[in-house]
Amino acid sequence: MTSALSDVRMQVMWARLVSIVEEQAQTLMRTAFSTTVRDAGDLSAAVFDVRGRLVAEAVTGTPGHLNSMAEGVRHFLAKFPADGMEDGDHYITNDPWLTAGHLHDITVVSPVFHRGRVAALLGCCCHQLDIGGLGQGPDGRSIYEEGLQIPILKLASRGKINDVLMELVRQNVRTPLQVEGDVLSYIASNDSGARRLRAMLDEFHLETLSDIADYVITRSQAATEAEIAKLPRGTWHNEMVVDGYDRPITLRAALTIGEGDILVDYQGTDAAVRHGINVVLNYCKAYTFFGLKCIVSPEIPNNAGALAPFKVRAPVGSILNVERPWPVAARHVIGQMLPDVVFGCLSQALPGRVPAEGSSCLWSVQLRAKAVPGMEDRNGRAFETVFFNSGGSGARQSQDGLSATAFPSGVRAMPVEVTEAGAPIVIWRKELRPDSGGAGRTRGGLGQIVEVGSRLQQPFEVLAMFERVRFAARGRDGGGGGAPGVVRLASGTPLRAKGLQEIPAGDRLVLELPGGAGLGAPGERERAAVDEDIRQGLLSPQTAERDYGWKADEGGPLRTGTAGDMSNGS
Repeated sequence: MTSALSDVRMQVMWARLVSIVEEQAQTLMRTAFSTTVRDAGDLSAAVFDVRGRLVAEAVTGTPGHLNSMAEGVRHFLAKFPADGMEDGDHYITNDPWLTAGHLHDITVVSPVFHRGRVAALLGCCCHQLDIGGLGQGPDGRSIYEEGLQIPILKLASRGKINDVLMELVRQNVRTPLQVEGDVLSYIASNDSGARRLRAMLDEFHLETLSDIADYVITRSQAATEAEIAKLPRGTWHNEMVVDGYDRPITLRAALTIGEGDILVDYQGTDAAVRHGINVVLNYCKAYTFFGLKCIVSPEIPNNAGALAPFKVRAPVGSILNVERPWPVAARHVIGQMLPDVVFGCLSQALPGRVPAEGSSCLWSVQLRAKAVPGMEDRNGRAFETVFFNSGGSGARQSQDGLSATAFPSGVRAMPVEVTEAGAPIVIWRKELRPDSGGAGRTRGGLGQIVEVGSRLQQPFEVLAMFERVRFAARGRDGGGGGAPGVVRLASGTPLRAKGLQEIPAGDRLVLELPGGAGLGAPGERERAAVDEDIRQGLLSPQTAERDYGWKADEGGPLRTGTAGDMSNGS
C-alpha cells in the first residue's frame, strides 16, 4: 500500500471513530432517565486505546466532562489493568479527583474485546441529578456532606451487574429509580459503541486500536505544535475577580507561549474556601485546555495529542487545586470562568482574535421541596428537579455575542414542558433580558429572565449557585461590560447568589441572568445594527441613547455618535 493510500485509510478510520462515539452519545441521550443527559446533553462519550489515551470523542458533550475523562481513564487502568479485564466488564466511579470534579458526575469505562483480547476502551461521563447528601449546591463543608462517593469499582463482571453496589447506591439517593436507570443507560451506551467498534476493526482487519491511535495522536500533536509555532513568544498575565461564596475570589494566570507548548500558571490565585465552589486539578485543566483550544487550535479534533502541548500549574491548596476532603459540589461556578481568564492573557498576545468576557457560568436551577405532613391528599409532596439556563456570551470580533447560550459548557436548555412534566413547578417566564448585553462595535449576548413557582401550596427550596452577580463580564478593546445577574423573589425580596434558600408558599423565584460584554468602541457600531436591536426589543431607546448616542425624532432614528460624545447623535 502506498503512503498516500495508507494516509487516506487512516483518515477514514479516524472519521469512523468519531461517528462511533457520537452514536454512543446519542444512545445515552435516548436511554438516560435524567433530563440533564436526555435533553441537555450534559455528558461525554469517547474511545481510548489500551494505554488510556483519548483517541476520539463525541461531538455532543461538555469540555468539563470530555477533558476530565481524558485525564481520568488512566486511573481505571491503574486499578484494573487491561490484561485482567474480561468481556462484559464495566467499571464505575464518581471520585471528583480522578474524573470530572464533583460527585454528581459518574464515569463508566468498559473494555472492548476483539478476537479474545482488549482492543480499546470506551468511556462515558454524565451529570447525575441526585447523588444523595446535601445535593448539588455550595453549602457542604466537606466532600463527606456532598453525597455518595463511589471509588473505582466493578459495575459489572462478565455482563452481570454488581447488585450489591446498586443496592448501596439506591439506598443513598432520593430518586433511586432514576439513578439506577441512568447507570444502566451508561452501560447500554458503551455496549452500543463496542458493537460498532468491533465491526470497524473487522472491516479494516485490525487486531486493536493501537495503530490508528498512534496515527491520530501523533498527527494531532504535530498540528497543534505547528499552530503554537505561529504565535509570538512571551508571557502574559491576567486576573479576574468573581463573586465567590461570601467574599470575592481572585483568579490569576500567567500564560507562557514556548517553542512547542503553552503553559498556564495560576500562581497567586486565592486559596480554597470552606464552601463547595472549589475546583480539583482535573477540572481546572479541562476548562483551561478548552479556552486554549478555542483560540489556538479550534479546527484540530480533541484527543490526547491535541491536548499534549498544553500545560497547567495550579498551587495545591488554591481554589483551583484542592485536595480531599474539601467540598467541590458547585465547582463549575469557578471552573467555567477559566476560559475567560485564559482569553484575557491571549487577547494581549493575539489582538483581534479573542472575544470579550461572557456570563460564562451556567445557571443551574436546582429546586427541591419536602413532603408536608398532613397535606398528602393535597399533593404536598417532595420533589427534586433541575433545569439549565444560560446568560449571554461575550461579543466576538466580527459578530455579536450569542444570547442565552451555554458557553463554555455547551449544554442545552431543557424544554420548559419537559421540566414542568417532571416536577410540580411552573416556569412562568423564560425570555431574553433586554439591555443586558454590553455595548460595543459588536454587542455582548443577552441574558434571560426566568421566573419559576410551585404548583403546590407549599414552600420549596433553591440550591443557589449563580455567578456574575457582583462582578459582571468585562468588555474588551473599549467595549462595555455586560449586565450583572440578579436573584430575587417575585415579591421583591433579594436572595443570595449562592446557598440553600427557601421560596415561601405562593411566591416565585426570579432570575435575571447576566449578559456578555461588548467588544470595541460603541461608537463604531453600525447604525443599522442599533436600529435592529431596538426594533427587536433587545435594546431600549433609553439605553441606546446612553451607550451609543442614538437619538430619534418625528422623522425617525438619526445617525449614532460615539458613546463618549453624545452630541454627535443630534
